[in-house]
Amino acid sequence: MPGKAQSHRLRAGRHSEAGRIYHVSITCHHRHANFAQLGQGRCAVRALRAVSDYADTLCFVVMPDHLHWLLQLRRDAGLSGTVQKAKSVATRYWRLEEGTKEPLWQRGFHDRALRKDDDVVAAARYIIANPLRAGLVRSVRDYSLWDAVWI
Repeated sequence: MPGKAQSHRLRAGRHSEAGRIYHVSITCHHRHANFAQLGQGRCAVRALRAVSDYADTLCFVVMPDHLHWLLQLRRDAGLSGTVQKAKSVATRYWRLEEGTKEPLWQRGFHDRALRKDDDVVAAARYIIANPLRAGLVRSVRDYSLWDAVWI
């Protein structure tokens, strides 16, 4: 069916593995720039910190209309549940910040499990460089909505 959302296909074959490192991308509803302002973006940052019982955040960058998150699942945590919890908490904070009941996120998320031989630091550098590639800043030092455990 043309025009019908295909987000269910993102879940096909998804498997969570404790200790595995994942690169997760989550997109704002209709790709709206819901995190264009610092206060809005901080809602997503607070949410990633709020799920620290489920995953260790290795790095993240909050872009105006999406976020990238490099995480390592903790024991007994599932990827879908962890991401859903982060999205839920971010939505709660964002709605309070904005005074709205509008949806924040598109359904689903995209993930890629890093292989054992993947360079985690290189993956983190790629994620953190998103504002540069998007032309938002000339240096990552000029962008406030990112962090990495190596810094």
